[in-house]
Amino acid sequence: MVMMMPIVSKLYCSEEEEVMWVRRRPHVINGGGFVVTDSDHNVVFRIDGCGVLGTKGELVLRDFNGDEMLLIHKKGGILQALSIHNKWKGYSYDYQGIPKPVFTLRDPKNSCIPKTGGLIRISINPCVTNNCFFEIRGYFPDRSCSILDSSGHTIAQMGVSDEVRDLMASGDFYHVVIKPGVDKAFVFGVIAVLDYIYGESTRC
Repeated sequence: MVMMMPIVSKLYCSEEEEVMWVRRRPHVINGGGFVVTDSDHNVVFRIDGCGVLGTKGELVLRDFNGDEMLLIHKKGGILQALSIHNKWKGYSYDYQGIPKPVFTLRDPKNSCIPKTGGLIRISINPCVTNNCFFEIRGYFPDRSCSILDSSGHTIAQMGVSDEVRDLMASGDFYHVVIKPGVDKAFVFGVIAVLDYIYGESTRC
């Protein structure tokens, strides 16, 4: 069993394994992005990309009320341009509404081209859990993709059922199996970045 301390919010850590559902919003409706629902079809998160925000390289994860939980943006500047990695920073909000760093995601700049692209790594900032590092394995556009902790345990697994694959070959609807104790807000913050990296619903 994989158990973690909250990374974004303990409100989104369940004691049982959960299956969440992701449905992409068309670009013509609210600027794209995607919606996450639970097994009872209740909206849990909404992810807005540049079509909504009007800013490239920026994402927002909102809760079911529409309140911001995570602000995620791609770092720029000369150092970023010279680096072999793209670097994304995720920020949550403290009780005063001030952003505080949560995670950094690094991916090789060629990772969106080959299926065997370089490893995508995530580090927690600051590290207050037993798992300070995570990595992505698999190929996100195929919805065959996992998030693993520093011990190599899978904390979240994306997939598409055969029935859904036959009806929606584009990957507009897929599920994510999340292990007990795992912070769902963190997981879908990471998935939002993957969606953007591979030029899908959150990217203009």
